[in-house]
Amino acid sequence: MSGSSEGGMERHEYDVVVVGAGGAGLRAAIAAHEAGARTAVVCKSLLGKAHTVMAEGGIAAAMGNRWPEDNWEVHFRDTMRGGKMLNNWRMAQLHAQEAPERVQELEDWGALFDRTDDGLISQRDFGGHKYARLAHVGDRTGLEMIRTLQQRTVQLGIDVFMECTVTDLMKDGDRISGAFGYWRESGRFILFDAPTVILATGGIGKSFKVTSNSWEYTGDGHALAMRAGASLINMEFVQFHPTGMVWPPSVKGLLVTESVRGDGGILKNSEGKRFMFDYIPEFFKAETADTIEEADRWYDDKKNNRRPPELLPRDEVARAINSEIKAGRGTPHGGIYLDIASRRTPEFIRKRLPSMYHQFKELADVDITAEPMEIGPTCHYVMGGVEVDADTQESAVTGLYAVGECSGGMHGSNRLGGNSLGDLLVFGKRAGEAAAAYSAGLAARPAVAEADVKAAQASALAPFEVEGGENPYTIQSDLQQSMNDLVGIIRVASELEASLAEIEAFKERAKSMKVEGHRQYNPGWHLAIDLRNMLIVSECIAKAALARQESRGGHTRDDFPGPNAEWGTKNLVVNLNAAGTGVDLHEKPLPVMPDELKKYFD
Repeated sequence: MSGSSEGGMERHEYDVVVVGAGGAGLRAAIAAHEAGARTAVVCKSLLGKAHTVMAEGGIAAAMGNRWPEDNWEVHFRDTMRGGKMLNNWRMAQLHAQEAPERVQELEDWGALFDRTDDGLISQRDFGGHKYARLAHVGDRTGLEMIRTLQQRTVQLGIDVFMECTVTDLMKDGDRISGAFGYWRESGRFILFDAPTVILATGGIGKSFKVTSNSWEYTGDGHALAMRAGASLINMEFVQFHPTGMVWPPSVKGLLVTESVRGDGGILKNSEGKRFMFDYIPEFFKAETADTIEEADRWYDDKKNNRRPPELLPRDEVARAINSEIKAGRGTPHGGIYLDIASRRTPEFIRKRLPSMYHQFKELADVDITAEPMEIGPTCHYVMGGVEVDADTQESAVTGLYAVGECSGGMHGSNRLGGNSLGDLLVFGKRAGEAAAAYSAGLAARPAVAEADVKAAQASALAPFEVEGGENPYTIQSDLQQSMNDLVGIIRVASELEASLAEIEAFKERAKSMKVEGHRQYNPGWHLAIDLRNMLIVSECIAKAALARQESRGGHTRDDFPGPNAEWGTKNLVVNLNAAGTGVDLHEKPLPVMPDELKKYFD
């Protein structure tokens, strides 16, 4: 099948189409199906190959199994404080209130959680959480969650379209009418007639050179929503996970779970110093162990509830590690050391951290029961995403919903570890139910215009029509290097301005991307389509980062080193401009928190 071949086109009709098959997408699909909607799941890769699997540490839920005094109010406060108060308070509230029930639901569906001595679901410590509240399955929690949801999806008979990429959303006036895409294997086009689409496509990590994210994370949902007329919020806030592998080069950026630190691991520089005590912000000192001796006792007797500094929120730890490396106290391969071998027995490590043990043994020839790991920050998660209604997850476009990492607001400027899995479950269910209810209440379904279908086809095939153009892999590599160098952990105005200029140049180069060969499983063609999304999302990140003149959460400006009270009252929102060639940015006040919730921050 050549690039110009008609190739035919499939058409399917559903009430709800979910784009993405991670935890959020599957939970949304299950909820929509159980509400009576004809539901389909469309995923770019294979069912089960989702980044939910990378959330190894656990699901944050105030179940009170280890600390009876834990409750949703404390979890809500921790989430808001972790996000530096830029969170959508209603989303943080709903998440804290409903996460325990969603965890229990997973267990009812067959998830096998680790247990406490008295048989309850075990809960572990994680950065930024006052109490040990992460329900876990060793260090494979996300894998068990996907296994359970996938099994439930198949059991219910929900249709799944694997290795199928959605490239455009269809609209009838201001309402969603469907989704257009293609089969990755054959290149054959496919159209879904549906009045509702739920985006659950994950994040944007492949815009950066060093990332824990896999090839699928190219900001597809973010860009699809923008092109359909929705807004993105909080895009300047990108989380660099403190601990990714740095050696060997083939696995650079691969995630090292926070569970290592939650179970006693400590951070040391090349001089052997446990350096995190030098970086405790005043904001956290009241709840953090102030000395090495106190932190060591914390692990032996947690009743004093004082936290070691390694369990500060991720943005704080990532900046501390970055500072040590820049000061010349890094490891031979440009990281720092994460040591659990000196703190725990080999038996404990192999039982609690089996995936990490095998990951380092097989990929780096390092035995973590006997020697420290070399780690460094890696682009991991974007707090920003589609601006949605807190209760339903619907965007500004009628019939378009967004959940999981591609939605924004829940995590504010920084996501706490473990809050991602609860986010997927809580809001996946809510979005699925809302989409099904909207679809069921329609008097007439919105229609797909054939002209829009032809335009989507032409857009997808455009790279085949270019003569003597540039290889998309070259543009992607240059974009990743630029984002890594200019829009990374530490930012300054001059570099952000340079990045925006470079992105404009990449956009011009992308207009003449050349794809060789035919449409049958053509990775170059797939990347050419993905690159359009990567470029627009990268511009959103850089433009918002330049506009926010302060340091807060996952956004650190070297030229504006502290938080600014004025910036703490507003979000930055981005939209596609009228010409569709770039993004416009404006400020929006934070939603006003009710007085009954404000008391938790007195």
